Amino acid sequence: MRSSSISKSAMWILMGLLILGLGGFGVTNLGGGITRIGSVGDTVLDVNDYARALRAEVNAATAERGAPVSFVEADAAGLPQNVLSRLISQAALEDETARMGISVGDVALRDQIMNIPGFQGVGGDFDREGYRFALDRAGMSEAEFEQDIRTETASTLVQGAIVAGVSTPEAYTNALLNYIAEERNVTYAALGRAQLNTGLPVPTDADLEAHYQANLDAFTVPETRRITYAWLTPEMIIDDVEVPEDALREAYAAREAEFNVPERRLVERLIFPTQDAADAARAQLDASEATFDDLVEARGLTLQDVDMGDVDAGDLGDASDAVFGATAGDVVGPIETGLGPALFRVNAVLQAQNTPFEEAEPQLRDALAADRAARVIDASVEGTNDLLAGGATLENLGGETQMQVDTIDWRPGLSEGIAGYAAFRDAAGELQDGDFPEVAALGDGGVFAMRLDEVIPPTVQPMADVQDLVAAGWARDTLLSALRDQAGETVASLEGGASFEDAGLTPVTASGLTRQGFQAGTPPGFIPAVFAMKTGDVTLLDGDERLYVLRLDDASVPETTEGEMDQIRDTLRDSAANDIAQDLYLALAEDIRNRAGITLDQQAIAAVHANFQ
Repeated sequence: MRSSSISKSAMWILMGLLILGLGGFGVTNLGGGITRIGSVGDTVLDVNDYARALRAEVNAATAERGAPVSFVEADAAGLPQNVLSRLISQAALEDETARMGISVGDVALRDQIMNIPGFQGVGGDFDREGYRFALDRAGMSEAEFEQDIRTETASTLVQGAIVAGVSTPEAYTNALLNYIAEERNVTYAALGRAQLNTGLPVPTDADLEAHYQANLDAFTVPETRRITYAWLTPEMIIDDVEVPEDALREAYAAREAEFNVPERRLVERLIFPTQDAADAARAQLDASEATFDDLVEARGLTLQDVDMGDVDAGDLGDASDAVFGATAGDVVGPIETGLGPALFRVNAVLQAQNTPFEEAEPQLRDALAADRAARVIDASVEGTNDLLAGGATLENLGGETQMQVDTIDWRPGLSEGIAGYAAFRDAAGELQDGDFPEVAALGDGGVFAMRLDEVIPPTVQPMADVQDLVAAGWARDTLLSALRDQAGETVASLEGGASFEDAGLTPVTASGLTRQGFQAGTPPGFIPAVFAMKTGDVTLLDGDERLYVLRLDDASVPETTEGEMDQIRDTLRDSAANDIAQDLYLALAEDIRNRAGITLDQQAIAAVHANFQ
C-alpha cells in the first residue's frame, strides 16, 4: 500500500535509475515512432517508464537470486504483468487527479527537487550542473522530469486523502485476537478394532456394489488434460557440456576452505578471575576432589555457558598447542587468555578432511557443467521461439533442437516427470485449446513448451479395476459405524460427568491448543472439531480405522492488557487498517479505470520485451 511518502520514494528510485543510465530504452532503441504502450483515459503510459520499471524488477530478481534472470524466467514469474498492472493503477490515479484539477505549486516542486540527495553537491547544496547532467544522461529534459514529479506528487495527495485516517474498530481487533490466540484443553481417546465388542460381517457382492455406488466420487479419475510438451533441462545435456580444467581449478581454489578442513576440537573453556583461583581449580582436578563439571557449577555457570563448539588451532591463540596436543577427555591448563586464566576440556577430536583436486573434480565438474548447460539452454530460447513462430510444431523441435518431446495425461495432484515442476503444473492448469506454444522457464535452468491435445472429462473407474479399494473402504466404514453404535453409551456417560477411566477408555490430554496448532497422532479434522465444540461437549470424530472420543475441558481467552498480547493486538490492528486502506485504494483505482478506459499497444509492449531477449 503506498502512502504519502510515495512521491519521495518514487524520486529515489527514479534518480537511481537515471544515474545508472537505465534510460536507454528510448525512442532510438524502439524504432523512432514508439513513445507509448497505451493510455488510461487521457494519461499516457510512456514506453520508457515501462522499460525502466521492468528493468528494475528484473535487476531486483537477479539480486535476490544471486544469478542472472533471463526474460523468459521473468515472464514466467509474471514480472511484466506486475509492472504493467502497477503502471496502469498509477496512470489511473494521475488521470483522476488531472480531471479533478489538482496540481502542485512551483515552490513545492522546487523544494522536492532540491531535497533529492542525488542532485546535491559535496556541501549538501543543490547542484544545478549535476541535476542537468543526470537528466541528460537519462535522455530527459528538465521540463519532462519536473512534470513527472509534479504529477506524481499531486496524485499522491489524492491517494493520501483516500487512505489517511483509516482505523480498525476495537471490536474487530478483539475478535481477531481472540480467534487467533484462543487456547483450548481437550481430553480424547481412540477406539479401534480391538475395542469393538462384536465381530464384523463378511461383505456380500451387494454390500460392495452399494458401497461403490454410494462413493463414486472416490473412484473417479478427475478431468485429465492430454498435453504434448517439449522440454530441455540442464541434466539432459550436462554430459555434452565441456568444462576446461582451468575453470575447474579456479572453482576448486574458490572453494578450498570447503575441501580442505583443518583438524578441529570440540572444546569447553572455563575462565577464572585470578591465576590463584585457576591454580586451585587445577589442584582439585588433579586430586580428584572435583570434576570439570563440578568446577563449572561452582562458578554458577552451565556447560552451555562454557562451550566453545568446534574450533581450529587458529581460534585458540596461546592455548592452541596444549589443546591440540591433548586427546578427547583431557583437561589442560590453566592457560592465560585475553579473558583471564582458563582450563580447557577437549570433548572430541575432529580429524582433518583434505580433499585433493582430483577427488573434488567430479563434484566441481557437475556443478560447473550444470551452470553452463543452463546458460546454453537460455541462449537457445530465442531461436526456439523463432522456430515456433515460423510454424514449427513441438514434434519438429524434437528433431531440430535438443529438446525432448513427450505427452502426459495431466491432472491436479500429478507430480511425476515434468509435472514435478511447479511452473509446468501452473501452466498446465491454465492451458487452453488453441494456445500458441511458447517457451517458458521451469525454474532450474530448464525450459518447456506445451500444447493441449485433448481434455478428457472425469471418468468413473469400473468396479473391477478398484475392487480392492472398494472392499477396504467398505471395511473401514463398517468398522467406524459399529464403533459409533457402541460409543453411544460412552458419550452419554461422559456428558453426565463420568471420567474417561470410568468409561473404560485410556485418555490423552492436550493443553493449550490453538487454531494454528497440531496434535500428533490425530486425524486431520481434529483441531477444527475441537474449536467447533463448547466447554463440556463430547463428540465423536472419524479417523483412519479409528473412532476418536473428544471432550472439551476448557476454552480460555488470552489476557490482552499488557505484554506480548499487546504487541499482537497492535500488529493485528495495523495490519487490518492497512488491508482496509488497500481495499479502498484498489476500489478507487478500479473505478477510475472503468470510467476512464484502458487502451494497450501490444506491439509497443512486445518491442520493449524484445530489448530484454
